[in-house]
Amino acid sequence: MMHVLHVYKDYPPVLGGVEQHLELVAGALAQRGLRVTVLVTGAGLKTTVTREGDVEVIRAGRLGTLASTPISPALVRHLLHLDPDLTHLHFPYPPAEVAQLLVGRRRPAVVYYHSDVVRQRFLGLLYRPLMWRFLRRADRVLASSEVYRTSSPVLRRLGDRCQVLPLPVDVERFAHPEPARLAAWTRRYPGPRVLFVGRLRYYKGLDHLIDAMAEVEATLLVVGRGPLEGRWRARAAASPAAGRIHFLGDLDAGELPAIYAAADLLALPSTRRSEAFGVVQLEAMAAGTPVITTELGTGSSVLHRDGATGL
Repeated sequence: MMHVLHVYKDYPPVLGGVEQHLELVAGALAQRGLRVTVLVTGAGLKTTVTREGDVEVIRAGRLGTLASTPISPALVRHLLHLDPDLTHLHFPYPPAEVAQLLVGRRRPAVVYYHSDVVRQRFLGLLYRPLMWRFLRRADRVLASSEVYRTSSPVLRRLGDRCQVLPLPVDVERFAHPEPARLAAWTRRYPGPRVLFVGRLRYYKGLDHLIDAMAEVEATLLVVGRGPLEGRWRARAAASPAAGRIHFLGDLDAGELPAIYAAADLLALPSTRRSEAFGVVQLEAMAAGTPVITTELGTGSSVLHRDGATGL
């Protein structure tokens, strides 16, 4: 039985596009009869190993976080001792990439290039030589869209070694929300309802959406947590629309299809190329919910047709 190892920094219940993608792909491979292991970092010092569906999930102990990057020597130790037939790394997560160079080179490796490193300029300069060595030693590099492959200064230099493989979404899951959950969301919050789903990070542009709500007669529902949650909660509290902006935190998997269906539209106001794809748009469209997004020259602006299937 072929053994596939996926490596990244986080995994559900942590909410995020890469995390949801990783869970979906790992589960699909396991259903096809492959042995699948996911190696990520945990929330604390202790390493845990769980069986989630047909997937083995190793959450390696985390010492701390530096520049939004979990530091985990335990992850490196597990990467050294595991012996899969194929290692599938999800970029960017520099500690895993350096570990792959040091201890994982003997086995085939595929890299899913989710995003350019945009914000960490100083650390990026230090890391860049290792990054190029890592990417050039990979057997294949995957990108989420043709527009991202051609617009990324990194992926352009990889030429034909980089191939496009769009991120998937489980359409059936989002097309059929539980009626009771859907009814509960529509009763609780008056419409029209604007929905934001994602990690509360610098590039998500939620501050712009919060400011815009002062001129929009609607309710804003914010799903997700992240490092800017406190700042953006304070911004919402100072807004004329404060009573119509609700931070809901992370929701369990069963609630997401219902809240997408309850929304009148999904807004994705991202401001940086770190928003490389925007899988929440696919989830919303699978639920029949229109999408408004920003033009970034990445996959986030090609998933729908402006003026036809979204704005």
